[in-house]
Amino acid sequence: MEDLTPSNLKGDYLDELATLLKHVRPELATKHRLEFKNVFGAVGGYVNGHIFISHGKFGVALKLPKGILDELFEGKDIKQLRYFPKGHVKKEYAVLSRQLLENRRQLGKLLDESIEYVLSR
Repeated sequence: MEDLTPSNLKGDYLDELATLLKHVRPELATKHRLEFKNVFGAVGGYVNGHIFISHGKFGVALKLPKGILDELFEGKDIKQLRYFPKGHVKKEYAVLSRQLLENRRQLGKLLDESIEYVLSR
C-alpha cells in the first residue's frame, strides 16, 4: 500500500481535508477505517476502502446519490467535479460551495449521506 504520510500526499489538501472531517465528524475515524490517497493530483478520503470525498484545486467534493445531487445542483454555487479543466465530469460528485462548507450542520448531514451511500454499494 502507498505511504500516506503528508510528504507523499498533497500536503495542504490533506491537512485541510483532515481538519474539516475532524471538525465536522470527529468520531469518523473511530467508526470507520479512514484513509487518504492521491487521486489525480488531489486527495481522496476513503471509509472502509470506499472513496467518499475529494479535495484539490477544484475545492471539496462529495460523492452522493442522484436525488441529493439534483437538489444541490439547483443551487448556483454547487458545481460538478472535474479533476482537470477539460476532463470528464465525475457525475456522482458535487463540489461544495464555501457557504455550505462553513455550515457545520448541513455539511455533517451531507457527509453522513455520502458515507451511507458509498458503504451501501
